[in-house]
Amino acid sequence: MTDTISPRAFHASDGVEDWRVLGEGACAFFRTGSFAAGAGLVQAISEITGLDDDHPDVDVRSDGVVVRLVHASSDHFGLVPRHVELARQISAVARELDAPAEPGRLHTVQLSVDAMVIPKVLPFWRAVLGYVARADSPEEDAVDPLGRGAPLWFQQMGDPRPQRNRLHVDVWVPHDEADARVAAALAAGGHLVTDAHAPSWWTLADSEDNEVDVCTWQPSLQGRADA
Repeated sequence: MTDTISPRAFHASDGVEDWRVLGEGACAFFRTGSFAAGAGLVQAISEITGLDDDHPDVDVRSDGVVVRLVHASSDHFGLVPRHVELARQISAVARELDAPAEPGRLHTVQLSVDAMVIPKVLPFWRAVLGYVARADSPEEDAVDPLGRGAPLWFQQMGDPRPQRNRLHVDVWVPHDEADARVAAALAAGGHLVTDAHAPSWWTLADSEDNEVDVCTWQPSLQGRADA
């Protein structure tokens, strides 16, 4: 059984201030200012010892580098205790190269599909997107084998809802950026559908009622009250 660490415990650890838990993984954005400097940061990260045990996912762009720490196995997809020390080491390398962290720029996106019979719907989406099963949840998830495209999560429906969207976007944001993201969406013409599960997620919609959930790792206040 894989040892795990909760998002709350990760954020409570010393030396991980550059990082934010988004969905199952911890992410950091380091501003480098150029592709060449970003490549240099990736090279420095690659020289950290112990990466073969659980290497980070890295995305290099012209102005910075996004690093994601997530463990993927048949019994767990998420954070493990060694990610705390790895996050500290990566942040230290970034500081040495004058690449400041900008947590406010982080987010990840997931598409969620409501389905009456998931085993009939899921194979279609895997085939059409070229996706594969997620190791720990093959019955309800489809992921990009290259780690680039947004994952899909299939949610079991109890009854048909013909007047409601059955596919929506989940936007995972840093827990300390969620209020600002919700406010920006509302100011841009959206409206609040429900905040009953905040701060775990807020359901918003555009002017034509297409829905999106703004999500964080934090449990809902409703869940805390019920516990």
